[in-house]
Amino acid sequence: MSDSSPLPPARLASEAELARDALSTPVLSRAARLARWAGPATRVDAGGGLVDEQLAEAAGVLGLSGDDAAAHASEAWRVAVDTGLVEVADEETGTVTGGADLALLTSGSPHDVLGVWQDALETLLADASVPDLDDLVDALDEGGTIDFSRLDWDPQAEADFLDRVLANLYLLSVSEEGPGDAPVPLPALAASAIVPGDVGEPTNDMLEQVSDAMMRLDDQFRTLEPVGLVEYHPVDEALMADPDDPDVPAGPVDDTDVSRYGMVRLTPLGLYGLRARLLDAGHTAPAVGEFGDKGADTLLDGTAAFGPRAAQAETEQWLARRDPQDAARELLGAARGTDPGGPLRRLRCQQALSLVGAVAEPALREVLDDAELGGLARVWLAERGATDVPPPPEAMVYWLTVDTLAAQLAAEGNSEELQALVEGLAAQHSGFFAAAWRVDHPATADVLEAMGRLHPDKKVAKEARKAAFKARSQQGN
Repeated sequence: MSDSSPLPPARLASEAELARDALSTPVLSRAARLARWAGPATRVDAGGGLVDEQLAEAAGVLGLSGDDAAAHASEAWRVAVDTGLVEVADEETGTVTGGADLALLTSGSPHDVLGVWQDALETLLADASVPDLDDLVDALDEGGTIDFSRLDWDPQAEADFLDRVLANLYLLSVSEEGPGDAPVPLPALAASAIVPGDVGEPTNDMLEQVSDAMMRLDDQFRTLEPVGLVEYHPVDEALMADPDDPDVPAGPVDDTDVSRYGMVRLTPLGLYGLRARLLDAGHTAPAVGEFGDKGADTLLDGTAAFGPRAAQAETEQWLARRDPQDAARELLGAARGTDPGGPLRRLRCQQALSLVGAVAEPALREVLDDAELGGLARVWLAERGATDVPPPPEAMVYWLTVDTLAAQLAAEGNSEELQALVEGLAAQHSGFFAAAWRVDHPATADVLEAMGRLHPDKKVAKEARKAAFKARSQQGN
């Protein structure tokens, strides 16, 4: 993912909702409980972790029991330290005090709470990139120190791989063409970070890498679910078991059930958290609602690269903060311009005005004689059955046609919808190309060239290319 490539806009929940979600996550709620429990009698080791004799007490405070109780209590304490909910008061004696950030969880703003949660997320992400305990035990040397040369583990490569997987999960969650709120199969997510997009059929080596990555990701998502980043349906244990093991349940297995291989979904809180990390890494990661306090020019230019649903959501929020008639006039004013972005601005303006409704009619009538907006205004008025709308001059009709095609070309590229529009236009107007090359629009030649590429009829396509050549010649004079 290029740092300069803008991602689709995320549709985030409100910070108040997200803060409530953050406070209810097992990781942060446990860390906060331990921070309130800690006091002068609490003892930590040189690394800041609870000493062994206090882990059982901490687990009891958290209401934990079983084999994993001490591990969960240790994790909660580490999060409390890393997020500033507790602080080591005296390094020599190992005593602790309540941290300055503990009060933020009860009296801070939602943004403050999310800041603490973001720190907790970073702690869990670091944990997720560490090999499991069995591997670490196997790597101990005679002196009880981890010999990293025995581990098949590159800390930076592991962290980079997880970042890449999470970035792909984010992209799938915000893309209008992606699954959105639907869970993503773990094999597909692992493959997205390993198999190049231009590979038609993955090699056996790639498939083996994907299989290994799935097992690592299964452990990592189990680690990350308690912090609220994802909702995770883990890999079926039977898939990883020895089929000759007598303890493995016998019976029919549905190999077509993709959920057995793991399913993961980014939560609203996770979407917020990953976007914050992407922004910190220098990516352009927009969010719906960012233009609410900006002018119409920023709205129209900013939503130019949005998908239709995201653009409508952004525009609805923008309109909700303004008087409808004032908004309509501001939109029309911002839609003017002969720069390359002009056609798409006018398309977004037309879409925005459809959300304003009939109250925008006076503003549309005011621009009927405008060379750039008059055609748009007539279309809008006609669609709403308005009367006393003067017919457009022929030059305005052709200008609007070129402008509309230029906008569609900018928004969708050489799409099937644009090809259908081109075919219909050429079929309805037999003399279109003879007149279109004369249209005084900066995109005339580009539009005609696109029509030549898109039209399936060779004769019509040739006419379009000839008209494009004439338009270029006219522009050069």
